[in-house]
Amino acid sequence: MTVTVTTPPASRAAQILSRPIALNGLTVPNRIAMAPMTRMFSPGGVPGADVRSYYARRAAAGVGLIVTEGTYVGHESAGSSDRVPRFHGEEQLAGWARVAEDVHAAGGTIVPQLWHIGMVRKQGEPPFADAPAVGPSGLVAADAEPTGTAMTRADLDAVIGAFAQAAADAERIGFDGVELHGAHGYLLDQFLWEGTNRRTDAYGGDPVARARFSAEIVAAVRERVSSGFPVIFRYSQWKQQDYQARLAQTPEELEAILTPLAAAGVDAFHASTRRYWRPEFDGSDLNLAGWTKKITGKPAITVGSVGLDGDFVKAFQGEGSPVQGIDNLLDRLERDEFDMVAVGRALLQDPEWAAKILTDRFTELRPYDAAALKTLT
Repeated sequence: MTVTVTTPPASRAAQILSRPIALNGLTVPNRIAMAPMTRMFSPGGVPGADVRSYYARRAAAGVGLIVTEGTYVGHESAGSSDRVPRFHGEEQLAGWARVAEDVHAAGGTIVPQLWHIGMVRKQGEPPFADAPAVGPSGLVAADAEPTGTAMTRADLDAVIGAFAQAAADAERIGFDGVELHGAHGYLLDQFLWEGTNRRTDAYGGDPVARARFSAEIVAAVRERVSSGFPVIFRYSQWKQQDYQARLAQTPEELEAILTPLAAAGVDAFHASTRRYWRPEFDGSDLNLAGWTKKITGKPAITVGSVGLDGDFVKAFQGEGSPVQGIDNLLDRLERDEFDMVAVGRALLQDPEWAAKILTDRFTELRPYDAAALKTLT
């Protein structure tokens, strides 16, 4: 007698989120990414065994692409903490190589987020206390007085070189790609945003000129890595200095900024919003990632309160947030508005978030609690 075993159909979430996707030469096993979140658990800038376990746990639970916390590139003014990891230095890179190895062993892929904070830095802070704060015009916000140094040609070249070296090191030690942090009011974003870029040279003025510095970084990175090595660019309209700020008021202005970045060699864009479900421009339901894909034709990653339905700011002030359904997210992925979804706080709270979503264990999801920021679980 032949016994027929019927396999239950995969859930809608599993069907949509489990599809592989190609980012240049990298095949990511599914559509779930871990969003970069600063954790400050790397004394001396060196990621240790706890950092390795933190990322590997999430890869083992079904996160297809890990985007690491921001890591400082090798420029003395890049950072402001000796507990944020660095992506330069023998000991630091050896620690990162072990992180990549553990994530791969768990079945995931991983890219480091390469970061320079620019004018957000305050002189006197570690890791290099004497280093000045630098930016396009010495401004940390649109309505601020200059408190830092406007970058010279030599400064620009040094930072471009630091990003390119970090990307080359990432490929050398076994990472699957890199993400360049061009969002949230940090250095690259300070050039992109007219509020902090008052330059009158080739790096200031209209949106194309303001995108030039980032495009030159992308091009320099592209030259130092192999042709199939993915380069992701993360950007945002909002800034930590001004949640209402906008790089682009219209799709045409956004196109002027993104086109030179895509031409320089960006393989995918990570469009950071505070709430992914909100339309970006009047007259369309597309969010920022949706517009990014429509304009550039490149794969786009959406992010913004996925798995949460509480207020963005209140959550970081310590108020818990209930679990949010993902039907709207799945609808958008199914119609290819964007290609991947990055999960931040929900995944920080619950390392098993991806596994639970992919196996319909929604009732087991843990609500976000800001206390999770104090641990590395």
